Amino acid sequence: MKEMTRVALDAMGGDNAPGATCEGAVLAVSERDDLFVYLVGQKEKIQKELSKYDYPKDRIEIVPASEEIGMAEPPVAAIRSKKDSSIVVGMKMLKDQRADGFVSAGSTGAVLVGGQLLAGRISGVRRSPLAPLIPTEKGFSLLIDCGANVDARPEDLVQFAQMGSIYMENCIGVSNPKVAIVNIGAEEEKGNALVKKAFPLLKECQNIHFTGSIEARDIPKGDADVIVCEAFTGNVILKLYEGFASTLLSVVKKGLMSSFRSRIGGAPMLGLRGLVVKTHGSSQAVEIKNSIIQCIAFKEDDISGKIQQCFSHES
Repeated sequence: MKEMTRVALDAMGGDNAPGATCEGAVLAVSERDDLFVYLVGQKEKIQKELSKYDYPKDRIEIVPASEEIGMAEPPVAAIRSKKDSSIVVGMKMLKDQRADGFVSAGSTGAVLVGGQLLAGRISGVRRSPLAPLIPTEKGFSLLIDCGANVDARPEDLVQFAQMGSIYMENCIGVSNPKVAIVNIGAEEEKGNALVKKAFPLLKECQNIHFTGSIEARDIPKGDADVIVCEAFTGNVILKLYEGFASTLLSVVKKGLMSSFRSRIGGAPMLGLRGLVVKTHGSSQAVEIKNSIIQCIAFKEDDISGKIQQCFSHES
């Protein structure tokens, strides 16, 4: 008998909640028999949505949470004041090991803050980056960090490279993933102060396959499997990707980023004691489903355990 993966889903998070979240949960448990989903949120609204579907009722459970955290609310204040919000309740389930993973399409800031304050970082991990997969000519690459740590230090970028390599090799199946740092040129002496300080540290790091700098124009070519940067740069790259795809493919109803997100799910927040997955705010049911199912591979491949082992000497 397969071991069950338990996922807490923020049923109230995202532009299309609770309809898309509840449907996504139903799709997920209908597709996988080794999955249990806790729908965290306002009970009456969730029950109304679930009543539309036939599904294995022994593998979806509603966990009441009366409050919601809005997209525009200050994240730290919201996490601290709204103790009965779907994000806080779900994160506490992760912390208490009642759930193996937490998935949300809600406020990115609240999810990031909640991950740090409630789930907690693995011992030895300085910062927890958000790491989405982005499409390239060769398949996809991991962009790390894209939104969690704007003021990262050189040592943080080295840890991002290590965590990203562990994730790509063990969860995605890329052997000896190539790591590159985002820069304005290929030469080692180029870049801002952060890049210049991080470059030699990445070169010296023994447990990654560092290939040097990568310019933004070369990212879509798939020249690197793990693309390292601080969150400001990463978020600009990600938003440019989405905007360019949306504009270029405006005549196509299913744009590049939308269809890609539907296939690969959300972005994991690496370096935490449990799995936190942030999926896009506009996610539909299929994207929610894949973000939930993504948690199974993360658990089976023990990504958190491998990251903990990697940084055990730094604690």
